[in-house]
Amino acid sequence: MDLEPRLLRYFIAVAEERHFSRAAARLHISQPPLSYAIRQLEENIGARLLARTSRHVELTDAGQALYHEAVILLRQAEEVRMLVRQVDAGLRGRLRIGFVGSMLYRGLPALLNVMRKELPDVEHVLTELNSHDQIEAVRRGEQDLGFIHANPVPEGVQARDLMAEPFVVCLPDAHPLADRQTLRLTELARDDFVFFARAASPSYYETVLAMCVSAGFMPAIRHEVRHWLSVASLVSQGLGVSIVPACLSRSGLAGTRFIAFEHEARSISQVIWPDAARSPLQERAVALVAQAFAPLQPAPARA
Repeated sequence: MDLEPRLLRYFIAVAEERHFSRAAARLHISQPPLSYAIRQLEENIGARLLARTSRHVELTDAGQALYHEAVILLRQAEEVRMLVRQVDAGLRGRLRIGFVGSMLYRGLPALLNVMRKELPDVEHVLTELNSHDQIEAVRRGEQDLGFIHANPVPEGVQARDLMAEPFVVCLPDAHPLADRQTLRLTELARDDFVFFARAASPSYYETVLAMCVSAGFMPAIRHEVRHWLSVASLVSQGLGVSIVPACLSRSGLAGTRFIAFEHEARSISQVIWPDAARSPLQERAVALVAQAFAPLQPAPARA
């Protein structure tokens, strides 16, 4: 049975106008092709659809049934066409986004609000992962975008620096230096340290360690954790001191103080995405990220 959309549109016009001439005018065609199309549709279906008189047209019971279904079928076909066009334009679909916790204080919430506004029909799926796991997820095609601490990325993954910020010292409220505005890192040489785990981000671990060594001491690393908020939380409980990205000072975590110290290293955040076979939605999302973050000048040191 041939239910060609063109024939269904012709039939709907006749069914609604109840007149061949008016239906032909509505369709911007002449009456003979319209009459032929309706006969063709009746032959294809094997049922009489219209009862014709000299003055108007009435629908048979079969015609009434077909009219109802034809309207639904054409509406669904148009919805499918619109869906496909929106997906092709990067306006529909699912965007799988990974992020490290510190991005919550580095502009990610504002960016997500922009993305939801610009892409209202896109499902945004967020997953908190460390940088290494995000890089692997993007490389395997399991994640569309990742927001990470700057790390070397393998072939097949693209990266763009987003922002750079200094590190600060994180101290518990009860620490003797907690009321200082600035300090020298060497003043913490006898303290226990909480470090971001080497396995989660070797570059961060090495950068923080190098700052301590440059200050003239090897830190006593008592705890290693996989999230910056966990670092600050341990410090707030008096379990050590740490060196963290300055954005954590905006976390509002009770029991901690964040103090500046002189250094050249910078904490770099990046966005990553697949290098090949990107979808239109991924392309649009990367463009929105680029609009949200100004181009970043190279920093003296990376972490």
